[in-house]
This record gives sequence, C-alpha cells and structure tokens, in this order.
Amino acid sequence: MNVYLIIFNIAILLLLIGVLAYMQKKHVSFSKRVFTALGLGIVFGFALQGVYGAGSAIVQQSTQWFDIVGTGYVKLLQMIVMPLVFISIVMAFTKLSISNHLGKIATLIIGLLLGTTAIAASIGIMASLGFQLEAMEIPSGEAEQTRGQELEQKYEQIQNLSFPQKIIELLPANPFLDFTGQRSTSTIAVVIFAAFVGIAYLGVARKQPEQAEMFKKIVDALYAIVMRIVTLVLRLTPYGILAIMSRVTATSDIDAIAKLGKFVVASYIALFVMFAIHLLILVLAGLNPITYVKKVLPVLSFAFTSRSSAATLPLNVKAQTTALGVPEGIANFAGSFGLSIGQNGCAGIYPAMLAVMIAPTVNIDPASLSFILTLILVVTISSFGVAGVGGGATFAAILVLSTMNLPVALAGLLISVEPLIDMGRTALNVSGSMTAGVVTSRITKELNLNVYNEETQKLEA
Repeated sequence: MNVYLIIFNIAILLLLIGVLAYMQKKHVSFSKRVFTALGLGIVFGFALQGVYGAGSAIVQQSTQWFDIVGTGYVKLLQMIVMPLVFISIVMAFTKLSISNHLGKIATLIIGLLLGTTAIAASIGIMASLGFQLEAMEIPSGEAEQTRGQELEQKYEQIQNLSFPQKIIELLPANPFLDFTGQRSTSTIAVVIFAAFVGIAYLGVARKQPEQAEMFKKIVDALYAIVMRIVTLVLRLTPYGILAIMSRVTATSDIDAIAKLGKFVVASYIALFVMFAIHLLILVLAGLNPITYVKKVLPVLSFAFTSRSSAATLPLNVKAQTTALGVPEGIANFAGSFGLSIGQNGCAGIYPAMLAVMIAPTVNIDPASLSFILTLILVVTISSFGVAGVGGGATFAAILVLSTMNLPVALAGLLISVEPLIDMGRTALNVSGSMTAGVVTSRITKELNLNVYNEETQKLEA
C-alpha cells in the first residue's frame, strides 16, 4: 500500500510540474512562475505532512523522489559555478571593463561586505537583548546534545588555525583542484586565479597583440557557451523551487519550531531589519530600492528554498548583469566574495545572537558595552576568516563563540529550527553580495542605470 501512496505523491508533484510547464508555454513571466512554484510547494508540503506526518516513512520516501528534481537542480547550478566565475572574470579583463581600477573594486566589495556584517552583528545583538533570549531557556534533548558534541569535535579540528593561516587558505595552490570545488575556499581561489590570468592577458596584449587577440576570441566563445548553459539551467528554476519547498515543508518539525518560536521570530525580525539596511544603502547610492526588490525576489526566493549561496551564484550573477545593470566582472567578484566573506546572515546576525544568548551561562553580562563592542569586532573579523575553515553559519558560530570564550556546544540547542532559520540567512547573504555589486558599480560609475531602472527584466533568454 505504501508503494501506491508514494507513487500517488510523485504523480501529484508531476502534475504540479505540468502546471508550471503550461505557464511557461503561455509565456507567463519568470517571477510569477517562481512565486507560483513557491506557493504550490508550501501547500503541497503541508498537505503531505497533514496527511502522513512529518516523520512518516511515506513522506521520507516520497521526498527522496522529489529530490531528483530539487537536489538535481541545485547540483546543475553548482556544476556551472566555477566555469561561470572563471570565464566571466577573465572576460572582464579582455574587455578592459575592470582592469583600470581592479584594486578599488575589490576594496569596495570587501569593505561593503564586512561593513554590512558589522551592522548585521549589531542588529543580531539587539534582537537577542530585545527578546531576552537565553540559552538556558531552551530545552535540551538527545538530538541537541548530539549536535553539541559534533560542534565541539569541529572546533577541535579548527582551533589551531590562526587568522593568517585562514587567509593563506584562500590562495590557489592548485587551481585544478579548486575548479573541482573540493576546498571550502575554492570559489575565492578561482577568482584569484582568474585575476592572474586576466593580468597576464593584459601583459601579453601590450607585447604580443596577435596572441592576445586569439586568446580574447577563445574567451568570448567560451563565455557565450557558458552563459548559454546558465540560461538552460535557470529555465528549470520554478521546478526546482517546487520540489525543494515541497520537501522542506513536508519534513519540517512544526512542534519543535513552535517550542523555539521566540528565537525564530527574533531571528526573522533581525533578518528583515538587515534587509531594510540593504535597501537604505541603495537609497543613499541614489537608486530606487523598490526596483531592486522587484528584480531580485526570484533570486532570493531560490536562495531561501535551497539554503545554498553557492548554488544561487548563477542566478545572483545573472540578475546583477541582466536586471540590475552591473558589469560581469564586478557581479562575479561580488557574488564570489560574498560566498566566503561577510555573509550578513550566517556570519553576522546568527553568531552574534548565539553569543548574547550563551553569555549568561558563564556569568557574562551580554548588555555590557565592552562585550558588545568586542563581539561586533570578533564577528566582523571571523566573517572573513570563515572561508578558511569551511564557511557557513556553523563555523562562524564556532569561531565567534570560541574567541569570546563561550561554550561552543550550546549552539547545538537550536538544531530543530536550524533549517528554517538557515533559509532566511541564506537569502540575506545573497542580498548582501548583490547590494555590494550594485553599490560598487554605482560608485565606480559603471552601473547601467537604463538597465537598472527598466520596469521589466528577464533572468532567462
């Protein structure tokens, strides 16, 4: 009987996919299809949970089949991340679009990412203090204790890495290894390698223009092919979001989320406030924030459902270049650096909130000015060092808590709501990198305002 129920659930998913395909055939806009997929996925997922239960074998086996569409789509996006980053940055040099002020662009992007992370840490601190969140109030079960032990083990693996060593980890000792994405810092390493190739091209162009011209034609051809692959994969976005959201809502532990409702609410208020800060930065740059929101919502929706900044990179770059008017080179620098440096959600708000919650357990007053200023500084610096030890909210939390001499294992108390919070954190991370790209382009006067201000935009060809 279970087999027939699983087949029935798969048939419903395929029917919903058919609805999205029909919408595409009728030329319904990309944004509307994305949000339709998001809504259908939420409704279908909760329906599965209501009928079978979140932990039932039927739901677990059904969602494994859903992953062929959802996780499969994420893997296709990850497949094109490294080629896209490399060829786009090299092409930026061949077109001389960023080579004249590369140092300024890199400084602006990194400065914006780190600056917004410091602001995010401040917002996280205020959220924890305002909601009076304390780790001692959170129930600790077997799952939480197991998670705490895992965090302590991870801390033992990275505690001997100094900050300079984490910086060294960014460098591409073997670019071919980094093209496989095997290291946590592979994306940044590919960016650095691409910059060296671009600089080498400029030197050859001055001394051997014929060879440089041949190389430029090869780069242009490769870029055209890669962007076509990007377009083909992005057309699958609504289907991927449908499957991912169906799985997430079908398997979420609603009871556990309800028990930690105050932390969830505080977290999302902090995330929304920080997103508002992104919009304020755009206003200060003389740009319309409403236009930005309309054009990036499909990207943020995918980041929210996939919980992967890396998988969102192709969408991120495509939106910056085709919808927001950011040059390819700047878009790729901002998107790539944003994967490992200054993640506002994962490396800013989250570890700051945890530190404030855990501080009272070791008799530290989290409201003291010295603690707050130290925490903001530590969070900002650690957001840069996270890349050297694996990236993500977990390592950011470990680095911050250990530096502040706070119990690392207590971060495991939030395991039951981790997926839900991580969805919002990832969307904020992506928005931070896109904001950095747009504002940097605006400051360097390379932003195409005509494209940015257009009422319509397309993320697919």
